[in-house]
Amino acid sequence: MPASEPRVFAYVSYRDVLGAIRWLETIGFETVLRQEESGRVIHSELRSGDSVIMVASYDEECQTPCLMGHSTGRELYILTEHVDALFERAAAAGGHPVLPPESTDWGSRRARVLDPEGNEWTFGSYEPGHERV
Repeated sequence: MPASEPRVFAYVSYRDVLGAIRWLETIGFETVLRQEESGRVIHSELRSGDSVIMVASYDEECQTPCLMGHSTGRELYILTEHVDALFERAAAAGGHPVLPPESTDWGSRRARVLDPEGNEWTFGSYEPGHERV
């Protein structure tokens, strides 16, 4: 039964989907579903608490946006109280540090990495959709 209000879930495709799954597991996600066909992961779901990201092998080769300054213009945001620790784990697992952990002018903590295939991930203590204090 569909939810009465829309909900958002991320779906990301990778060239090395098994490497991406290992990277996500290293930063705290657990694989809860993996479907394979002809040696390819056609669908997988990884969960951390109430958050789910879906991951699959590329259907076709495509371009990942390049880093310009401190952003690719497309990112996945993980809400966490443990920004520094998550940043360190992500970088140690092969992520490329972009923005080291910092305190913001609006009272939160944030950091940013590119995963091993160049997808942008920001870890932050600010919860979107809530009024800033």
